[in-house]
Amino acid sequence: MGRIRLQVIIALLAIFLLVAAMGYLALNVTTVMVPDFGGTYIEGVAGNPQMINPILCQSNPVDQDLVALIFTGLTRSDEKGEIVPDLAERWEVTQGGTVYTFYLRQDVVWHDGAPFTAADVVFTINAMQHPDYQGPSFLADMWRSVVVEQVDAYTVRFTLREPFAPFLDYTTIGILPAHILGSVPVKALGESKFNASPIGTGPFKVAEVSAQRLLLVAFPDFYRPRPYLERLEFIFYPNEPSVFEARKRGEVMGIARVLPEYLKAVREDDSLTLYTAPLSGYNLVFLNLSRAIFQDRTVRQAMMWALNRQKLVDDILNGQGIVIHSPIMPSSWAYAPGVQQYRYDPRKARDLLEEAGWFDDNRDGVRERGSLKLEFTLATNDDDPVRVRLIQEISAQLAAVGIRATPEAVGWEELVGQRLRLRRYDAVLGGWQNLPPDPDPYPYWHSSQANENGLNFANYISEEADLLLQDARATTDKAQRADSYRRFQELFASDVPSILLYQPVYNYAVDTRVRGVQVGPMINSSDRFRTIAQWYIVTRRMLYSEAREKGLVGRSR
Repeated sequence: MGRIRLQVIIALLAIFLLVAAMGYLALNVTTVMVPDFGGTYIEGVAGNPQMINPILCQSNPVDQDLVALIFTGLTRSDEKGEIVPDLAERWEVTQGGTVYTFYLRQDVVWHDGAPFTAADVVFTINAMQHPDYQGPSFLADMWRSVVVEQVDAYTVRFTLREPFAPFLDYTTIGILPAHILGSVPVKALGESKFNASPIGTGPFKVAEVSAQRLLLVAFPDFYRPRPYLERLEFIFYPNEPSVFEARKRGEVMGIARVLPEYLKAVREDDSLTLYTAPLSGYNLVFLNLSRAIFQDRTVRQAMMWALNRQKLVDDILNGQGIVIHSPIMPSSWAYAPGVQQYRYDPRKARDLLEEAGWFDDNRDGVRERGSLKLEFTLATNDDDPVRVRLIQEISAQLAAVGIRATPEAVGWEELVGQRLRLRRYDAVLGGWQNLPPDPDPYPYWHSSQANENGLNFANYISEEADLLLQDARATTDKAQRADSYRRFQELFASDVPSILLYQPVYNYAVDTRVRGVQVGPMINSSDRFRTIAQWYIVTRRMLYSEAREKGLVGRSR
């Protein structure tokens, strides 16, 4: 009898366990873990905010990072570099590309609850047009050539003097609140208390501010999908090494910028995820084409063949760069993948030089042609040890084919103000950073910019290049622009007006508890927050069918 009772108990227990197992299996098969609202992300940042203001932040990366979270513009650039609507629902281009009419969203409010209107747009543009504007000259110069008018409460019209295809890039700038700053003189905007605790229309609003930290909280009335994260806390440190040490002490969850020397340690830290993205910009050796030796295109081509640019990236940058073959970035819609690529070939460099009559007859290691010697000074800024190492290695590689480049490190002010700007140099290792989404290379390579106030530091003068660049920025037809830029890139590769080196990459690290982080090409460091609405820490269980209906599985949010 006791044995029968024991068998019954065992059978009932087995049935219970089977039912529990089936229930557990059913729960896990029919439900999924999905992101939920809440959680605080803490990031360590090198530096301090100075002016958290979209029209004054361009010189400080910390300001740019915060502006990207607090403010929004009429438009924004997506992960492909395309300009898409933001505060504006849509826009129209008329009058041959000279009139842009923006129709604004009517569901946007400022962080203080005031409605966003066209008056805010007009106020922001007028501030940059004002003679007392203290921001970057490139913004002032562009906007002063544009007439802005408020058509009604939610419509703004811009009238340009002539067609200018890159115009939409400028409409990504954050908009300021007229109801708060309207009475502040433009000259005093840089000193306004607003810049320390601003009011914007972005996904996060300022909650607490001190010299050491800044706390942002999710804005519940944000007009796009609300971020999952409830709070973002930024802790400010004097430099990048201090941020790295703070992470080791457990003070922060993220490192805003990981220096090359810390990459190995970050990769070995199982609690961190390393994200790497190409930055919109490139480093190059500017050649002063007014110098006699650089007027020979064969010399410039030979220099390209003589350089092992991949070795420069691998050995000096620890692989943190992408060798480039065009002044238009590979991620751009205008990039021409079929453009000529100069691979390391020192023999070809020597052959080209000898075919052009450059020989080392006196065997001093430097080639000559008549009275000209293939030698020049290669300068860079002395406060960047990586660049100093680069000019030394470039000098060594060129010496192997009979070109003497004497490396020289000088102060930044002298390099830019006295040498580049006044064209008093032979060659300079420098670079362009934070290039906008529109690929327009006109400011850097059109002959009209080869002057003291222009950025064509190489003095590149080419009628064919000029016409291509003019045509490309004078039409909004993307196919026409792409064709003009393809031909320009082919011409650039043949002319070699300067020595293209590499596109830098940006590294940042985030605690593995933070999920949903996505990475793509970046214009500047603030673009790491492009997908901030999808970052999450907190999760919850949801029926698979419900999660799919809400777009939480099977497709991005």
